[in-house]
Parts: sequence; C-alpha cells; structure tokens
Amino acid sequence: MAEKPRKRWKRILKWSLIVLTGAVAFFFLAYVPYFLASVVTHRRYHYPDKDDGQTPATYHVDYRQIEFNSSDGIPLKGWFVPAEHAMGTFVFVHGLNRTRVELLRQAMFVHRLGYDGLLFDLRHSGASGGTVTSMGYYERLDVEAAVKEATRLDPQARPVILWGVSMGAAAALMAAKETPAIDGVICDSTFLTLRDTAYHHLKLFLHLPRFPIPMTAIWLVERFAHFDADALDLEEAVHQIGDRPILFVSGGADNRMPPSIALGLFHRANAGYKMFLEVPRARHGEAFRTDPPLYENAVTEFLNQSQQDGSAGGR
Repeated sequence: MAEKPRKRWKRILKWSLIVLTGAVAFFFLAYVPYFLASVVTHRRYHYPDKDDGQTPATYHVDYRQIEFNSSDGIPLKGWFVPAEHAMGTFVFVHGLNRTRVELLRQAMFVHRLGYDGLLFDLRHSGASGGTVTSMGYYERLDVEAAVKEATRLDPQARPVILWGVSMGAAAALMAAKETPAIDGVICDSTFLTLRDTAYHHLKLFLHLPRFPIPMTAIWLVERFAHFDADALDLEEAVHQIGDRPILFVSGGADNRMPPSIALGLFHRANAGYKMFLEVPRARHGEAFRTDPPLYENAVTEFLNQSQQDGSAGGR
C-alpha cells in the first residue's frame, strides 16, 4: 500500500519539473524577446533632457512652429529657425526616446554662424504622430520630409546639411543615401547595422550571447515594425552617399557606440571630404555638451573645408 503513494508523488514531481522547465523556457525564449522587441518598437518614452521646456526663444532667437507630413502620412511637428541671409540650412535629427530639444543648443550654434535650422520630433516621439519606432529605417522618411519642408521655407538656403545623433544619425545617413538634395551629414554616435548594435547592447547590459534571445528579439522587431533589419546597414549607406561630405563624431567614453564604430564608418565612406572627431570623456550622445568648443571648432572646420572642396555646394 505504501508503494502507490510513492509512485504518485514521483509522477507529480516529474510533471511539475516538466511544467516548470516549460515555463522557464517560455519565459526566456518567448516572453523576454517579445518584451524587448515591444519596448524598442512600441514604447513611447521620453528620456529627461536638461533643456526640456526650452525653445529658441530661451536664447532670444525668433522661430516658428511648423507641421508637415512624412511621405507615408505621419504628422510631424517642429520648429523652423530662420537666419538673415542664410548661408545654408541644417536639419537636426534627435535620438531614440528623445525630442527636438536634444539638439537645441546645436541649432543655436549654427544660427550664430548664419544658417537656418529645422528641428522636429521624429515619428512616435515628442509631439509628432506615429505608433512605431524602427531605429532609423522609417525615420529616414521623416528626415526626407523635413528636408523638403526646410527647402520650401527657404529655397535659397543651400547647402542642406543633416545633423543627427544616435538613431537620428542612422536616419540621417539612410535619408542622405536616398536624397540628392542633402549636401552633407554630421553623424554623431550612430551604429554600423541594426543587428550589430542589438547584439552589442544585449551583451553589454544583459550579458546575453547572440543566440537565442537577441536573434529572436530582432526577428520580432522586424515583424512589429514591418521592415527588414538587414536594410538598416549604415556601412552600406555611407558608401552609397558618394562624394558628399560627412563628419563622424564619437564620445571617448561611449561604451554603447564606441569610437571604433565611427572610425569604421569613416573608412567605409567615399566622401570627397570627411572628418573624424573623438570627444574625450563624452558618453553616448553627449559629445556636444561635454566639450562645446572642441565640437564647434570641428563643425566650423568641416563647413569651411567641405565648401572649399566643393563637395558641400548647392545641388
């Protein structure tokens, strides 16, 4: 009689272990990748910025509120900051979980140099519409729309130069690859490919190997955002941009997108004039705030040299 309860408990233990193992496997192999992919594509979060609440008026500079649509119908909002007898136009492109405010100081700098500036919120960010983030793939359409809006507002202000940070720099490079009206790019703290940066970040923060969670998460990002991750290849983008000038910027203390990434893109670029700037002690996306004089001098040199070279002239 004592044998039957013992067998019953063995069966209970066996099935309990099977259920527990299945639950753990489901959690790590399905739920965790699903959670990571949904956070990247659908979470609408604003990373607090020291300049939140500021506008160009904070710097006693006139500006106007603007609204325009991307080519796929996403409503976008921003600011246009005109310069008197503008020498050209800068379009500023912010990073993931940021807004146009991230590049307000940069816009005020180029305004002092005599350039128009257009700052705007990418899709699924700030005051703009949209429900999905694609790490730069569809955001490139927002950048292209912003360039069209800037040239509509001041057709004579050429060259048109993009200044992007992190995901914004990825979107800027993707847009420049497709849009001849873009005359140059300042590429600050971006990545090589979507797969490369996903693997690197998940290893850096969660110590995960490439398989299975990161690979599954990328597959889900592709499903959620409806694009091919392999199409977000910035090494190929800088190659296809051709002879247009590019300034590559990296923070010396950036462990997310280290200087080696910017150098890799620098060597891949075919630009008629290209520069590389590493800002010591700067963390990810913080190069301009860390050392404004160093960064401003590099941008000024980039503008002067690229225009002398003729590669950033009006097209």
